[in-house]
Amino acid sequence: MPQDSASQTGTIARAAGTVSLAVLSSRVLGLVREQVFAGLFGAGLAFDAFVVAFRIPNLLRDLFAEGALSSAFVTVFTDYEQRLGQEKTWQLANNVVFCFTLLLSLLVTVGMWFSPDIVGVMAPDFGAVPGKLELTTLMTRIMFPFLILVSLAALAMGVLNTKGKFFVPSLASSFFNLGSVVAGVGLTLAAPRFGVAPIVGMAWGTLVGGSLQLAFQLPLLWRVGFRLQWVLNLREPGLLRIVKLMLPAVVGLSATQINVFINTFYASSCAQGSVSWLNYAYRLFHLPMGLFGVALMVATLPLVSRHAANRDLAALREALNSSLSLAVLVTLPAACGLIFLAQPIIGLIYQHGQFTAVDTQQTAAALALYSLGLVAFAGVKIIVPVYYALDDTRIPVLGSFVTVAANLLIIHLTLTTLQHRAIALSMSLSMILNFSFLAAVLYRKLSGFKVGGLILTLGKVAGASLIMGLAVSWLHPRAVAWLGAGLAGRILSLAGVIGVGLGLYTAMVSQMQIPEFQELARQVRSKLSR
Repeated sequence: MPQDSASQTGTIARAAGTVSLAVLSSRVLGLVREQVFAGLFGAGLAFDAFVVAFRIPNLLRDLFAEGALSSAFVTVFTDYEQRLGQEKTWQLANNVVFCFTLLLSLLVTVGMWFSPDIVGVMAPDFGAVPGKLELTTLMTRIMFPFLILVSLAALAMGVLNTKGKFFVPSLASSFFNLGSVVAGVGLTLAAPRFGVAPIVGMAWGTLVGGSLQLAFQLPLLWRVGFRLQWVLNLREPGLLRIVKLMLPAVVGLSATQINVFINTFYASSCAQGSVSWLNYAYRLFHLPMGLFGVALMVATLPLVSRHAANRDLAALREALNSSLSLAVLVTLPAACGLIFLAQPIIGLIYQHGQFTAVDTQQTAAALALYSLGLVAFAGVKIIVPVYYALDDTRIPVLGSFVTVAANLLIIHLTLTTLQHRAIALSMSLSMILNFSFLAAVLYRKLSGFKVGGLILTLGKVAGASLIMGLAVSWLHPRAVAWLGAGLAGRILSLAGVIGVGLGLYTAMVSQMQIPEFQELARQVRSKLSR
């Protein structure tokens, strides 16, 4: 492996590893949060209403906080730091904070006012169930201010990532999950005393969690040099450049979120519980998505932004190749594991309290179909910010329209037959199409990158992952028969089978001469020998 390429892989892998560690904590707490929902509310009216209510501000969060705003801000902030020095850079940061706080406050106010109309458009069939539409509207109004809190947290994360600080901002979302669970459960128990549905307490807990996610990052933000100062200059060149990147990027990065809106619309017309089944499956799918896809995106973005600012396209190509190869290495076996072990995983995590065996079966079916697109989801997370670093938002916009059209077509063709499963399948297939389109165009834009090497890596890893998946699906029922079908037996069986699967996959891949895996192995051996 060439030294430059090995260096790029090492840099990205170290940063991604740090992020993954923090994201693991967040995702585990996120699963605990979902377990609380499953145990207290199951899959039905109350949780369907909560999912749709939270999805509305959360959709805007993904566009502003984790999408367009975050990517555009890191790109411009990095460029300012490289060219204009610290004073101008911190001035830009303060200007962005105040301008976007004012903008988002206005957006939240309008959203709260028009919540009944928004819910009516997003889930019109909720009106057929007494009280469901009203409950969804109430919780939408409560949770809309979450958008402001999480957008400010994303700006803090962008600053800290640019300064080389990855662990604390990635860990911040753990405090969202922790705060929303602890406060939410307490308020849920208290809610009936105030004449409101218990699940409304979880909506208020979401605001507590969002506040903690922002507050946790503030001490480190202070230590890296940020000082809050009143700056409000709508003509500042850096702010205008961020807005210029953002406006088309809102559409460019919104393929997933627009599809979420479409999917919610269709899911609300399926059997009661369908919204819940899809949400539980998607949240579990987000565990490897966050560990690997988001971690690699966060690690890659400052690096490609720096290379783009310095006009070093050769280094940018190497960073892109390393990121995509690492994504294939970690997401493809994760996808196979989720597909082949979907039912025992869902049963172990969720099937308690109000969550039934039927809920497990329906949720597992959705999880397996979501997992088909895991590699493409991670690839899009990595590849779209490269376009932003190159100041090109036109192609992601076009890709989003292609994806939305494909999603609508696939759902239309399969919904009657597959019901809620059609939505999970469509999400995966449309994201695979989006990634393929973006990668093909970027190949021409960068005058090529090592596609042959990526395809070879994909083929090798796919073979190893499939063998691993078949092995664990054969082994799991035998492990349960040996260790017992009780809770302890199921935990030990699943943990043991996953461990065997990881060992088998690692053993196979280590013999395949994949450069990125060899570099990862070298780093692990180096750390263990210290």
